[in-house]
Amino acid sequence: MCGRYAFAPTKKQIKAQLDAFELPEDFQNLFNIAPTNHAWVRTLQSGRRLVKMQWGLVPSWNKEVKNNGKLFNARSEEIELKPSFKQAIQQRRCLIPADSFYEWRKGPGREKLPYRILLHNGALMWMAGIWELWQRDTQAILSFSILTTSPNEEMQSLHNRMPLILTEPEQQLLWLSEQNYHAVKHLMRPLQNGQLKYYRVSDRLNHAGTNDAHLQDEVSDVLRLFD
Repeated sequence: MCGRYAFAPTKKQIKAQLDAFELPEDFQNLFNIAPTNHAWVRTLQSGRRLVKMQWGLVPSWNKEVKNNGKLFNARSEEIELKPSFKQAIQQRRCLIPADSFYEWRKGPGREKLPYRILLHNGALMWMAGIWELWQRDTQAILSFSILTTSPNEEMQSLHNRMPLILTEPEQQLLWLSEQNYHAVKHLMRPLQNGQLKYYRVSDRLNHAGTNDAHLQDEVSDVLRLFD
């Protein structure tokens, strides 16, 4: 699963991957994005513009707009079968930019230790997602969910799921296209082994309200001494 991530691009990442994008005026670095938070998303309709959406899909047929964040992930293996996701995967796919995502590893006792996972080459990640528009009268809510898949070798020691990450521009354009689910189904696989790295970060990450650059600082990892 992917329950927390960050989108705080460096100047180098912006120049390399976002230079052609129109960054919103209210853009700011987000180091600790949690379900129900608002974050930036790219859709086919938005082109080279990032739009703000709420994390945690709200199906258009929901009677209530309240977003409790339960639908923040969608399992890619069964997405076409789920009522909440099956229409969005056909018509409303999106990409969610991130510099990294976080996962927790079981420590001594009940302790859960947070790790930051990022690409070895230092590039931004584009995570595959789906989006939805909920609308009643004058009220409209844009929301999204991140697709997950089985883990690659690097992720297996941390969790049994990982976000679906598309690294190639051709993959990203196909995902955003108007092609149906069957045309993009082959993209729903774990990231190739050897492309990710991770390190231990502060327990301060456990508090969803925190948002500062020091959340991404590496801290001592006792558990890895015994791997």
